[in-house]
Amino acid sequence: MLIKHIGADHIDQEVTLQWRIAHTRVSWKIAFANLRDWTGYMQCVIVKEVVWDEQFEAYKECWIESAMTLSWILSKHPKKEEYELQVSKIEILSVAKDYPLGTKEHGVEFLFDQRHLYLRSQTQRSIQRIRDTIIHATYDWMRNNDYIKIDSPVFTPTCAEDSTELYEVTHTNGETMYLSQTWQMYIEAAIAGHRNVYDFGPVFRAEKSKTRRHLNELWMMDAETAFCDNDQNMDIQESLVKFIVSEVIRLNTSDLKILDRDVEVLQKTVDEPFTRKLHADVVKELQSMWSDIKDGEDLWADDEEILMNKYDVPIFVTNYPQDIKAFYMPEDPNHPWTVKCADLLAPGWHGEVIWWSERLADYETLKQKVIDQWYDLADYQWYLDIRKYWWVTTSWFGFWLERLVRWICDLHHIREAIPFPRYHNRITP
Repeated sequence: MLIKHIGADHIDQEVTLQWRIAHTRVSWKIAFANLRDWTGYMQCVIVKEVVWDEQFEAYKECWIESAMTLSWILSKHPKKEEYELQVSKIEILSVAKDYPLGTKEHGVEFLFDQRHLYLRSQTQRSIQRIRDTIIHATYDWMRNNDYIKIDSPVFTPTCAEDSTELYEVTHTNGETMYLSQTWQMYIEAAIAGHRNVYDFGPVFRAEKSKTRRHLNELWMMDAETAFCDNDQNMDIQESLVKFIVSEVIRLNTSDLKILDRDVEVLQKTVDEPFTRKLHADVVKELQSMWSDIKDGEDLWADDEEILMNKYDVPIFVTNYPQDIKAFYMPEDPNHPWTVKCADLLAPGWHGEVIWWSERLADYETLKQKVIDQWYDLADYQWYLDIRKYWWVTTSWFGFWLERLVRWICDLHHIREAIPFPRYHNRITP
């Protein structure tokens, strides 16, 4: 039986539980085992006079993470609104002798050296369950809103943004290619056939960054929508984020409690509208808050943190200066020298979680932008053909899964948000 299925109806009934010991305490004639399965925890009481002497002595040799089957009668905990198992039979399946992750404090790097074991911890199990909910909520929202998943290649011949962030590899025919840093250029090719498309998978950034918001391997969702302008794009993103957060609140309340995450704060994201602010106005706002940001500059992590400590709900920062954004973003005639784009910033210190833009539609203008960036025009001709043979107003947005996990779980560092993090000085385990 799974622990999550146990309730008052099972009191005084015989129950069998099977999994691992999360904590154990043994005295002369009695032991308390905190048994966990993949659905929860339960205290099990083992009395020497009830079980066989051989079973009790064998149990005393078990460390945490030892696997076993415990059986007998379920009872109400004498002091808590919980249940406990009064054990009469023990079957030891494996003994995890000298398990390296005990109850004492461990350093950060030690825990990442032992990541394969640390994933069993209560906090990491909650984080990964919330991550799973975010993934499934994304798929559910996309399907319910008529988006189709299009898989993009991991190996690409060109960059989409900054070529200095690419991992270079050699193809079997000797040609140079790269691990993809984003899916967006490839799913653009699919909108003429499907209108609403998205991809979701691992991407790679060769940044030598030590920040709390960067990884070298991460999971990204990119979505592309035809017949969609700036405002419609923000509406789509807001709807998706509200749905994701509402699903986490609905399905992961106990996990949020384990992580000490304030659910009322998250609920505001679901209930309240997201504010939309021009980049120029945000810069002025930051300058009034003693940020050293200058007019026309991009927002750095410290700027986003200063700004978002004012807000309880995510905000869109729109219309960044043209010269600090990618070549495929069109100028906004209503705000000259800026482009039709936005970043969605999460409250607190979490900052950017989604970024997006309209697409530059004009073939000749985009072609010149590619030339101005000193890219090889031949490498991008397929991308230009998408506009040459059919184009309407389209918009794109993408999120890093780990940044959403970090924000929703309120984690200090993004490396906690992925099972096996890869960053500037870690590729193991």
